[in-house]
Amino acid sequence: MAEEKKTATKAPAKKAAPKKAPAKAPAKKEAPKAEEVKVEEVKPVEEKPAKAKKEKKPAKVEEPKKPAVTSARAIAYDVRVTPRKARLVIDLIRGLGVNEALGLLSNVNKAASPIVAKVIKSAASNAINNFGMNEENLYIAEAYANDGLKMKRFLPRAKGSASGLVKRTSHITVVVKER
Repeated sequence: MAEEKKTATKAPAKKAAPKKAPAKAPAKKEAPKAEEVKVEEVKPVEEKPAKAKKEKKPAKVEEPKKPAVTSARAIAYDVRVTPRKARLVIDLIRGLGVNEALGLLSNVNKAASPIVAKVIKSAASNAINNFGMNEENLYIAEAYANDGLKMKRFLPRAKGSASGLVKRTSHITVVVKER
């Protein structure tokens, strides 16, 4: 019986030893796989942002190459003044300084004077607030009035007839520059 006990104890020992050896081998195989996966994950992550940054940087460098803004403008669309009457006022102020033009328009007795003054003030404030120009150096470089919409109406006449009536509008544009 003693012999049987020895063999019984030896047999499980042999079985346990082979189980330990295969358990170590897969552990070694898993470790290199994990390292390989980490290396593969790290390389693409570093390369993609580097390429993206390189592509974005030249675009940013090209933006400051735009020429500096030297003029500002304001446009009033569909103003209920005929272009011919607006041109009479605009011809008075073209080429003057902004402050001089506003002073002149305050004393001109024409229907288009307050409208043109409003457009000049808008163009001057665009130049000051949006482009950082000096208020004292501003002058009216361009000013013009173009045709806007024409509203066609009918005016009753004698014996049941009617004649056409055109109510004109104008687009008034003022461009301001710095001296």
